[in-house]
Amino acid sequence: MSAFIQIEERAPSPRQPAGFALWQLGFRPFYLLASIFAALSTGLWALQFAGLLPHAYLRGPMWHAHEMLFGFVLAVVVGFLFTAGRNWSNRPTPTGAALAALAALWVAGRVLVLTPFGWAAAIVDTAFPLAAAIALAIPFIAARSRRNYFFVGVLLLMAAASLLVHLAQLGVIALPGWVGIQLALDAVLFVMAVMGGRVIPMFTNNGVLGAGATRHALLEKAALGAVLVLLLVDALGLDGAPLALVAVLAALTHLARWLLWRPWKTTRAPLVWVLHVAYAWIPVHLLLRACAQLGIVTPSVATHALTVGAAGGLIIGMMVRTARGHTGRPLRADRGDVACFVLVLLAALVRVGVPLFVPSWTIPAVLGSAALWSSGFALYAVCYGPVLTRARLDGKPG
Repeated sequence: MSAFIQIEERAPSPRQPAGFALWQLGFRPFYLLASIFAALSTGLWALQFAGLLPHAYLRGPMWHAHEMLFGFVLAVVVGFLFTAGRNWSNRPTPTGAALAALAALWVAGRVLVLTPFGWAAAIVDTAFPLAAAIALAIPFIAARSRRNYFFVGVLLLMAAASLLVHLAQLGVIALPGWVGIQLALDAVLFVMAVMGGRVIPMFTNNGVLGAGATRHALLEKAALGAVLVLLLVDALGLDGAPLALVAVLAALTHLARWLLWRPWKTTRAPLVWVLHVAYAWIPVHLLLRACAQLGIVTPSVATHALTVGAAGGLIIGMMVRTARGHTGRPLRADRGDVACFVLVLLAALVRVGVPLFVPSWTIPAVLGSAALWSSGFALYAVCYGPVLTRARLDGKPG
C-alpha cells in the first residue's frame, strides 16, 4: 500500500483549524455540494423509475443527462474556476454572501427540475452559469487576463445549451433537447482538454522525480483545435462519416498528447496517476464516438466514457488535490483518497466495458456502476466535508 501514499510535495506542518470557512473560496461549497449530489443522484433517478416522482419536469434519461452536466460537472467547474481564477488574475472571486447566493441558485435549479414548474426551472437553471460567467469575467477583465477569457465563453455556452434543453422540453422550439446536451458535452470536453494540458504535465514533473513529461506546441494546438471542430460539427448537425473522421483524428491527437506526459512513470503517485488514467478516457471516448457514428457501438457507451471515465476521474482527482492544497494540507493521497479514485474509475470501467463486450449484462452493469460511483463520491463527502468547512491549517486566507 505504501506505493499508493507516496508524498509528492510537502505542505507546512498542520495545526488544528478553527472557524467555519465554507464561504471563503469557491471550491469549498461547490465541491461539497457536487459530491453530495453525485452520491444521491442515482437514488433520485431510481425514485423516478419507481414512479415516486411522477410530476418531475425533467425525467428519466433527460434528467440524468442534464443533471450530470448542468448539475454535477458544472458545479465542480465553477468551484474550480473561482478558486484558480483568483490566482490567475490576482483579483478576488466571489466569497461570503455572494458565493452563498450562487450556491443557493445552483441548489434551487436542482430542486426545480424535480417539480412540475418547468419555466421556473428553466430560468433558475440558466441563471446559474450566466451569473458564474459574470462573476468570473469581472476579475479577468480587470486583470486583462485574456488567456483565460475563453472560460467565460465556455460558461456562456453552457448557459445557452441549458436554455436550449429547457426550451425544447417546454415545446418552445422544435429542436430536440439532446442537441443542447451534446453541445454541453463538447464544451466540457474542451475544458478538460485545456486544463489537462495545463496541469497534468506540470503535476507529473512536480510529483514524480525524472518523469520528463513534455508538451509539443503544434500537437497542443491540434488536440484543442480538433475538439473545437467536433463542437462545430455537432452545432451544424452533421453526423455519420464526417463526424466519425473528426472524432478519429481528435482521438489520435489526444492519445499522442497523453503519451508525451509519460503516464507509465506515475504509478507510485496517486494524485498524479488518477489524472492520467482519467485523461486516457478522452481518446477512448472519441474512438467510441466514431464507432457509434458507424453503427458499431451504442452512443451511450461513448458518452459514458466521457462523463464517467474522463469527467468523473478528473473531477475526483482534482477535488482531492485542490481541497488538500488550498486548505494547507500535504499533497499526499491517503487510503481514503485512493479508495475514492478506484471506486470512480471502476464505475467507468464497468459502465463502459461491460455493455461494450457483454451487451446482455448492460442492466447489471448500470446498477453496479451507479453503486460504485455513489460510493466514491459519498466517501469524498464524508472525508472532505470537515476539511471544506474549516479554516486552512496554515492560517492563510481561503
